[in-house]
Amino acid sequence: MKQYNFVKKPFLTVVVVIFIAAAIFYIESQKPDLSKAKIPEQEKTEKDKKYPRAPDFAGIERWINSEPLKIEQLRGKVVLVDFWTYTCINCIRTLPYLKEWDKKYRDKGLVIVGIHTPEFEFEKKYENVLKAVNDYQLKYAVAQDNNYATWSLYQNRYWPHKYLIDIDGYIMYDHIGEGAYDETEKMIQLLLNERMERLDRKDGIDTGISKPTEAVDVNYFNIKTPEIYFGYQFSRGNFGNPEGLKANQVIDYKLPLSITPNSVYLEGKWKNNADNMELADDEGEILLIFQAKVVNIVAGSENGSETFVFLDNEFENEQNKGSDIAIRENKSISSINEFRLYNIASAESYDMHSISIEIAGKGFKIYTFTFG
Repeated sequence: MKQYNFVKKPFLTVVVVIFIAAAIFYIESQKPDLSKAKIPEQEKTEKDKKYPRAPDFAGIERWINSEPLKIEQLRGKVVLVDFWTYTCINCIRTLPYLKEWDKKYRDKGLVIVGIHTPEFEFEKKYENVLKAVNDYQLKYAVAQDNNYATWSLYQNRYWPHKYLIDIDGYIMYDHIGEGAYDETEKMIQLLLNERMERLDRKDGIDTGISKPTEAVDVNYFNIKTPEIYFGYQFSRGNFGNPEGLKANQVIDYKLPLSITPNSVYLEGKWKNNADNMELADDEGEILLIFQAKVVNIVAGSENGSETFVFLDNEFENEQNKGSDIAIRENKSISSINEFRLYNIASAESYDMHSISIEIAGKGFKIYTFTFG
């Protein structure tokens, strides 16, 4: 009897496993597959006339939060392709909306794919991008487009730039830069409703408009200082020192007596790199007169550096300090290590202000000033 039970038990287990597998297969087979559904001929003709086909994802080095994806396999889904890079302040300010839409519409058929196309060399590192994805708590797919392959296929030129692709693979809408969040979400809802109709589903899509709590309110009209780039290849004419920029050379810069707003000035020995200025001595200074409310820098230091920040000739306090500033012994200090965007000042108004950054620590690199 014991021997009989020993043989029978595995047999029953196999039967149960086969039954469960068959049930799963049957359930999956009953799900509608829009990826193979044919678009009505008249509708296809109209879309071909008005809208371009979405290019595929090409030249992707690594995928985060996802297996490698192809546009064709996403047929039947509404796809939002977002070109971004992790130190771009304009991209960062759109992330709360992307996260909200992902959470709200993922189960309704929306797929968000963030195409991370780097602006600076350090943004090509997988570890840096992965950390940014985790820090910003992004749950959707992110693709590293380090060689601009997908960027080029989409003929893109901007960060951020969003493309909305319908269930048939057509680009139905795109938006450059920040803003137009209500308009973009309404288009997402429209395309998802088209999907529901094709599936013959009656539940529809919630037409409410998202208002993320993390979203930052910016008065773009009152920002009068443009983004300022460092480095001899990236400079846009906002470098004020009379010594100028000299490729790959170390220059001993002196602050001039006359300072022009919206131009950046250096003090100390700095190496002119292609996309940044690198402190070549133990101490240095950066000076800028600007018109905006919030000041950010993209910077980093492999050996670690400290910056002492003066807003309008005074150390910052708890009311006007940037989120990456610590108040220590009545001084506003930011420790610069990893290569990323640092928020270093938040003034009370959009008036004209001055900011002075005193740096301690050889090897400090600065890439841009950005404003809010």
